[in-house]
Amino acid sequence: MGYKLETLALAADRDVTDEKSVAPAIHYSAVFKAAGSEEFAEMSSVPQHPRNYTRYGNPVHERVKAVMAELEGTETALVTASGMGAIATAILSVVKAGDHVVGQTRHYMSTTKLLDDMLRRFGVEVTFVDQTDVIAFDRAIRPNTRLIVLESPVNPLLLVTDIAAVTEIARARGILTLADNTFASPINQQPHRLGVDIVVHSATKYLGGHHDLTGGVICTSRVLAEQIWHTHITLGAVLSPMDAWLLLRGLRTLPMRVERINANAQALAEFLEAHAKIERVFYPGLRSHPQHGLACRQMRGFGGVVAFGVRGSYGEAQRFVEALRLPLNAGNLGGVDSLAIHTASMWAGTMSAEQMRAADIPLNFIRYSVGIEHIDDLKSDVAQALEQI
Repeated sequence: MGYKLETLALAADRDVTDEKSVAPAIHYSAVFKAAGSEEFAEMSSVPQHPRNYTRYGNPVHERVKAVMAELEGTETALVTASGMGAIATAILSVVKAGDHVVGQTRHYMSTTKLLDDMLRRFGVEVTFVDQTDVIAFDRAIRPNTRLIVLESPVNPLLLVTDIAAVTEIARARGILTLADNTFASPINQQPHRLGVDIVVHSATKYLGGHHDLTGGVICTSRVLAEQIWHTHITLGAVLSPMDAWLLLRGLRTLPMRVERINANAQALAEFLEAHAKIERVFYPGLRSHPQHGLACRQMRGFGGVVAFGVRGSYGEAQRFVEALRLPLNAGNLGGVDSLAIHTASMWAGTMSAEQMRAADIPLNFIRYSVGIEHIDDLKSDVAQALEQI
């Protein structure tokens, strides 16, 4: 389709089914009947058949896949029960014992655990490199390197990976690349167009956008999708028809939501950077971000997550979050509601202050996921909360 993203989000799935309803139906059935033995044989043998068994596929899944493939610019897509379901399924589908994987020193923490713990237990070697150093990826490659795992931007400092440069290195060596595009969304960044083979998302974040579903998406080629699908039905991380329907509804408004969130986050980041009680702000849209130029080259917008340190220590940061009136104190991102967390509070029960410093978890650090509220209200709320510390 030659439409713009805003139109694709609405129209990319119109030819997927022959339903006559304007609103998509929710196919809440675990299994589908065949008209005869010939149709049953087809339903049982065709990969990802949407009307056989919901673990294999579902008509609502088909709609989501059609939209996501168009938004990311890939041949096809798969859906899973969570973002980690997508990441784990994709990685476990393309590596085996004796292979080597290159990852980043910064990933979503469960991705790091998957790479550093589970893959090693299964006999896969893993090397972690600084994502800001393209040459480090090249140096880490071995004869048995099978996959490079990317994530950009990434917690906690919103660091950016030069996706095109890394994929160029990988393709020259015949190595697959996988990129987690959750923080950007396909509205702000399309890793496949920068050379990535497999693009994954936590659909729980921007794609769903309303904090009411858990899901994951894998966007890739038809050949890789079939390979990954066989692992997917074995692992069984199945997206429920209801969550698939909620995800489809979220995708309809994804472009306009992300546009508003981008604008709000940029304005809030600039406001925070100019405030005397803020130590430092991390946001790729700021000129002060060390990779602002790279972000401008590979992203159309910079997302809704703003990270910053308040002047003070653990107690001041905690009081700031408690004084906020608009953001909810919850550990998610990408929804219509703003959310804010004191990062160190997440680890307070298991780590001492010294251990957090050693793990590079600043005690005064805030992660603010900006929503679609009016920016004047968000800035006023932050200002009054800063007055409390």
